[in-house]
Amino acid sequence: MSDEWDALAERVAGHARNYLDGLTRLARGEGGDATLPLLLMEVSQVSLAGAQLGASRDVILSGNWEPHLSEDPDLDEIRTALAERLGPVDDYAEVFDPYKDTSVTPYRLSDDLAAVAADLIHGLRHYQAGRPLEALWWWQYSYFNTWGNHAGAALRALQALVAHTRLDVVEERTTA
Repeated sequence: MSDEWDALAERVAGHARNYLDGLTRLARGEGGDATLPLLLMEVSQVSLAGAQLGASRDVILSGNWEPHLSEDPDLDEIRTALAERLGPVDDYAEVFDPYKDTSVTPYRLSDDLAAVAADLIHGLRHYQAGRPLEALWWWQYSYFNTWGNHAGAALRALQALVAHTRLDVVEERTTA
C-alpha cells in the first residue's frame, strides 16, 4: 500500500471516529439546544472525508474480495435516541437522485445519521484490524452506494433547519 493510501486511510479513520463520537454524544443529549447545529457540523466534517474518497482514484482490492468481519454492531439505540431528540423535525422530504428519480421521498434524519455511522463503523473495523486498504475500499464503495447519499440528504435537511432557526424570527415590535 502506498504512503498516499496510508495517509488517506488515516484521515478518513479520524473523520469516522470523530463522527461516531459526536453522534453518540448528541444522541445522549449532550448537545442541548445546540444539537441541530452540532449535527450539521458532524455531517459536514464527515462529508469532507467522503469528498476526499470521491476525488481519489478507485480503490481496488487484491482479488476483488473483502475479508469477512463479524457482524457489525447494532445502532438502533443511537438511531432511536436521535429520533427522540429530533422529534418533529426527524421526518423530511428529499429527492433521492436528481438525475434518475426526481420524485420526492420521505426520509428521517435519525435513519440517515445512523446509516452513515453503520458504513463508517464497518470500514473502521477493517482499519483497526490492520487492513487500511480494505477500509478505504469499503468507505469509498459505501460512500458512492449509501452513506454519501444519506450524508448529503441529512446535510441539506440540517442546513435548512439551522437556517430556519436563525432566519425565521418574529419581527420585534417597537413602542413609540
